[in-house]
Amino acid sequence: MEQKGRGRPGRKAGENAAPSSVQVLDRSLTLLAAVAEADGATLSSLSDRTGLASSTVHRLLTSLANHGMVDHDTETGAWTIGLKAFEIGNAFLRFRKLGTISRPFLKNLMESCGETANIGIEEQGDVVFISQVESHAPMRAFFRPGRRGPIHASGIGKAILATWDDGEIERLLAGRTLQHFTDKTCDSLPKLLADIASIRTRGWSIDDEEHTLGMRCVAAPIFDEYGEAVAGISVSGPAVRMPDGKIDEVGPLVRAAAEDLTKAMGGRIQNVGAAG
Repeated sequence: MEQKGRGRPGRKAGENAAPSSVQVLDRSLTLLAAVAEADGATLSSLSDRTGLASSTVHRLLTSLANHGMVDHDTETGAWTIGLKAFEIGNAFLRFRKLGTISRPFLKNLMESCGETANIGIEEQGDVVFISQVESHAPMRAFFRPGRRGPIHASGIGKAILATWDDGEIERLLAGRTLQHFTDKTCDSLPKLLADIASIRTRGWSIDDEEHTLGMRCVAAPIFDEYGEAVAGISVSGPAVRMPDGKIDEVGPLVRAAAEDLTKAMGGRIQNVGAAG
């Protein structure tokens, strides 16, 4: 039988032991949920709600505050949800909304162009595909939802980058190697910025077999209510079915779909050509 330790009486189980990373995360999330449920909560009330010692609650709240997840009013002693937590929750709502609202736009775009239509977002310098309506053709593009792609070799990625100024692009890619996929990949910053300049003039981006030989893509950015590009919509297909003439036809259709989807989301359309 395991002997009981001689710790001071009144301590809660596990208080003497250094908590594991998982335990700290679990307690922090529990505490964050308690803060969210209350309209301003004191340290003692949060301790009562969570069953955690006041010292533990204070330590976790301090850490959460350092990350912008909670705020503390020094006059009232109340703890409230922080700006960073709001941004995270707002992102969930925005992208869930985007995935739902985009379906008819993707379907219409696929039917009008005859090729696979996609929606993707920028995340930490990559493109993440969140929804797709596949072409009926036997040979077609396919991107599994959740798949990540390099921003410099993606139609959606370059469409989003074209809304940034060159300084922002340089800061994002500083210290990163732009992977070479094909002989057409924009695998250096000067090459990429030259292509970005063309996109700004044209109004939509082209992935001209830059990631995968034999596949081409046309994309345009989708804007949020602040006029910031948060996603992109694209049409992808085999190069044999998307020659330059077809690209010229598809480009305005993709840009129109992006503008219509932006409006449906309550976004504010920006002129891509204004960036520089």
